[in-house]
Amino acid sequence: MAIHSGVEKVAWVHIVDRRLLVGRNRGRTLFYLPGGARETGESDLQTLAREVTEELGVTVRLDTVSLVGRYLAFRDGRDDQLTYIAYTAEHDGTIAPHSEVEELAWVTTAEADRVTGAVQLVMATLVDRGLLD
Repeated sequence: MAIHSGVEKVAWVHIVDRRLLVGRNRGRTLFYLPGGARETGESDLQTLAREVTEELGVTVRLDTVSLVGRYLAFRDGRDDQLTYIAYTAEHDGTIAPHSEVEELAWVTTAEADRVTGAVQLVMATLVDRGLLD
């Protein structure tokens, strides 16, 4: 059975020293994975590249992209769901908050209460694969 909802978001999974990079937008409490919604006609990879550049000022190396997984999760503070499509990829440039991103953090599962429900689902996969503490 395919996982699908009306809203799809593409997310970048970036791990350094067994910690996951997450961002928080102005006016929000919870952190999320960098990424966002697809624009008309965009592929997942085009969305990933655009969103990561907009939010973090780095360039995703599309020849290194690998699917982590697809997740169906409730949207924060709402009763509808979204499909969260997470990818890893190498990048060029120095990561820094841009656009609507106010703060970046590097988290482990011990800090799962700081991230969205969708990110918690991705974290479980990363723990299963031995990539995240």
